[in-house]
Amino acid sequence: MPSWASSRWASLGVLVAATATAGLLWSGPHTRATTDKVTADADEAPAASTRLIVDFRDDISADALEATGYVEIPVSDYSAHDGLYEIDFASPEAAAIARAKLARDPDVESVDYDVQMAIPPDEAAVLADGAMDAECDGTTAARPTPSGEPNDPCWKYQWHLRQVGLPDAWKLGTGEGIVVAVIDTGVTKVGDLAQTTFVPGYNFVGNNANAADDHGHGTHVAGTIAQSTNNKRGVAGVAPDVSIMPLKVLTARGSGSVAGIAQAIRWAADHGANVINMSLGGPSPIGTMASAVKYARGKGVVVVAAAGNDGHGRVGYPAKYPGVVAVAATQFDESTTFYSNWGPEVDIAAPGGNVRVDQNGDGKPDGVLQHTIVPGNISKQDYLWFMGTSMATPHVAGVTALIMGAGVRSPDAVEALLFETARKPKGREANATGRVGASGRFDDHYGAGLVDAGAALRKARGGRGAGELGLAGVLALLGVAGLRRRGGAGRLGLGFVAALVVGSSGLFALPFVVPGHHAALMSLLSEGAPLALSSLLGFGNPLVWSAALPLGLIVLFYGVPKLRPALAGFSFGFAGALLFAATTRLVDVSFVPSFLDRAWLAANAALAAVLATSVLRKS
Repeated sequence: MPSWASSRWASLGVLVAATATAGLLWSGPHTRATTDKVTADADEAPAASTRLIVDFRDDISADALEATGYVEIPVSDYSAHDGLYEIDFASPEAAAIARAKLARDPDVESVDYDVQMAIPPDEAAVLADGAMDAECDGTTAARPTPSGEPNDPCWKYQWHLRQVGLPDAWKLGTGEGIVVAVIDTGVTKVGDLAQTTFVPGYNFVGNNANAADDHGHGTHVAGTIAQSTNNKRGVAGVAPDVSIMPLKVLTARGSGSVAGIAQAIRWAADHGANVINMSLGGPSPIGTMASAVKYARGKGVVVVAAAGNDGHGRVGYPAKYPGVVAVAATQFDESTTFYSNWGPEVDIAAPGGNVRVDQNGDGKPDGVLQHTIVPGNISKQDYLWFMGTSMATPHVAGVTALIMGAGVRSPDAVEALLFETARKPKGREANATGRVGASGRFDDHYGAGLVDAGAALRKARGGRGAGELGLAGVLALLGVAGLRRRGGAGRLGLGFVAALVVGSSGLFALPFVVPGHHAALMSLLSEGAPLALSSLLGFGNPLVWSAALPLGLIVLFYGVPKLRPALAGFSFGFAGALLFAATTRLVDVSFVPSFLDRAWLAANAALAAVLATSVLRKS
């Protein structure tokens, strides 16, 4: 066997060094720290009212609640779990006195005046005409579908999906396995959501499990995220294979208590949501909601919210909170809309539409088109063009789901990808304010730029796979080189290489050349062992993201000499995947404090590499 410095090994060394470099570039500079956002302004304090929202410690006992001397009203049945209650008083003065007292109570995490949040104003809706309805439902003669595009008849009117990089992005992922919570007016499973997967939700207005929509807004939002796609009916959605979790917090009039919204955020985080979409807002900061956002983010949930439709430089809440992706709205020509709020807290922009214009000349208003129930006549379903930052937000939530479906689950890593791959609007320079950001400079109107699903998925899949395989190859080269200098390590063979690929990246390039990534077999082949196992055992499982699997396989099969090269290759591959996760903050490891995630992953990567080297020494 020639030495590691022979032409074969030298060529391999160049290859893995190049792929390692490509992978490390995936992480790039990180985005703005969440602490950059403003959490409260003195002039934004909500007006005093006679109702308080009190967030008690989750483990508070019934006796302790009774001992407060107040009558706590549950926000919903979930209050027994999260300790969130409302208390009514006879006058604002009595409420103010109680607020000061409760703020000093060690059993109270936060206490606020209750306020209403609502669908942002100026969100116009335009119904399709009768002929359009027939065209979208497929009852008129269908036209040939261009190659690579979905066969939904009215896809051609969805300029907004093309603006975010679809359908090209679908070749690399469709969001399978990801749950998106829609915190809104509820979601009704209209005809063009028939093939969309739903998971159980909750109605925080009526305190029951029926989260059906009685307005139309929430269903439209859900359609942008996951409308049933390529079903020869209607229109398409950004991430058609995600699951929708409907959480009703707004009434038929489009408003609701911040207490219910805050509780819905926690409910979503506790029931498996990966992404939360909030196309709603208000002008005032509420500590209870800020705490709920922090709680959700701590559980690995990415929270996306509308910047607001007031048309001024003042981002609303919850978009303004730390840990929330604040979304501004663009129209067909990629300029920000007349109604979209702006400010230093804007993170990214996406199409929100403008029904007052027809810039693309298709004879239709340039709104965001989806299938929903008709506001004011909820017994009727139709295709409607809406406009608003509420419509921009689900585009970003959908792209976020695509990224997470590609195996990037840490909120920090997801946001880094969103912002680093956002593109500058056509003919515009998105760096007017000079605030340095990951993709150049942040702009008060566009944030990092226009969300780009294709670019984000290419980096998520290609960069991650190259990084995992590259680092695995480098670790293997170093281990083999060290052993050969001491006369160890025999012939390795294809089993070693194949196991290294399986243990690290899998055939990560497969979705780039073969369509249909959403198929289970394609997904399995294009993911390495850690990601594949995470799909089965839960993302962030500490047994998966450790050296436990390589160690277990070595213990089981070390006695078979012919398998030792493959065992070593798998261990080196696993080490590369763990090291890449540590480098890029790819994953939040469950039961490990967040600040120790990188140390945990790096230490386990080192252990897996040591195990691989030890196996080779005896080969």
